[in-house]
Amino acid sequence: MKSGIHPDYHEINVIMTDGTEYKTRSCYGKPGDTLRLDIDTKSHPAWTGVQRMMDTGGQVAKFNKKFGALGQRKKG
Repeated sequence: MKSGIHPDYHEINVIMTDGTEYKTRSCYGKPGDTLRLDIDTKSHPAWTGVQRMMDTGGQVAKFNKKFGALGQRKKG
């Protein structure tokens, strides 16, 4: 390996969404830093198979309310 071109590779702590912790090596942060995950294999629908609907039509309804009449011709 060439010296001086590679990032520092050190040990960090990773905290999963359920609170479990483990140590791994990474280029993230400084040695001993903590990486707190928002999404992991225990909470993401791709791994759990459980899907939650966050917004059922709220954004579409908001858009239609704001721009619904746009593009309609007035008859007269």
